[in-house]
Amino acid sequence: MRLSAWPTAYHPWSTFLVLARHVEAAGYDGVWVADHFMPDTAEAQGPVHECFSLLAAVAALVPRVRLGSLVAGNTYRHPAVLANQARTIDHISGGRFVLGLGSGWQENEHERYGIELPATGPLLRRFEEACRVVRALRDEPLADLDGEFYQLRSAPMEPKPVGPMPLLIGAAGERVMPGIVARQAQEWNVWGTPERFARKNAVMTAACEREGRDPATLWRTTAAEIIVGSGFRAGTGDDVTIGGSVEQLVDTFGRYAEAGLDEFIVMDGNLGLDPARSMELFDLMAHDVLPRVG
Repeated sequence: MRLSAWPTAYHPWSTFLVLARHVEAAGYDGVWVADHFMPDTAEAQGPVHECFSLLAAVAALVPRVRLGSLVAGNTYRHPAVLANQARTIDHISGGRFVLGLGSGWQENEHERYGIELPATGPLLRRFEEACRVVRALRDEPLADLDGEFYQLRSAPMEPKPVGPMPLLIGAAGERVMPGIVARQAQEWNVWGTPERFARKNAVMTAACEREGRDPATLWRTTAAEIIVGSGFRAGTGDDVTIGGSVEQLVDTFGRYAEAGLDEFIVMDGNLGLDPARSMELFDLMAHDVLPRVG
């Protein structure tokens, strides 16, 4: 199982860079950044740095690790613009970029910025069409698409990415999104405990089989809030939080491995903005937990 880090974009840039360099030196495989402009609260207060600007800077200053958006909201940018941003960061990084994309959901951002958030049906149709735009620009010399929402006319994207620039889709739904992931994505992300991940993973495997795709070709990732120590109480009904002692975390990650997880993404958004606390969590996971998972 690979281990990646997700430092919150609430950190000042100088702190974010320190944390990205720290996890790279600690042996982490990737650094991910959320694509939001404000907290998901009624007050929506607090500084938040923009995802792709952070990723471009980290691509230039931090070696080796994969870099990706977790995940870009499709409603915020035209997918052709997004694809060009992504392949430019891929060049800056030397081929290490993963484009994580989702349909868009955070209501307060759409309300405050005046960005349309369609109803679920058209939102998901638009999303799959956006995935087709990205893939066509990435994979074809000139891209053509005559869609319901997007049109491409011999559209170039040059230079092409240096690396494979996989498309990762963030998706938790069990009806429509699994089919979109199976048809369009090279990687998939969902939040959850081992039990939630196992359930969603089975749904995703079944979707791949329905689409005639080898399920083994889909890279599967998850993230969860981690509470270390006695502050964690199991059995609260929260299916996106894990924690406890080191021994409990080793057991938890053993269950992730049994469920077929390829990559766990350690987030620090629940720890406040003290970089020492973030480093402590990142080091614990890299040095004390994952090496003991069979």
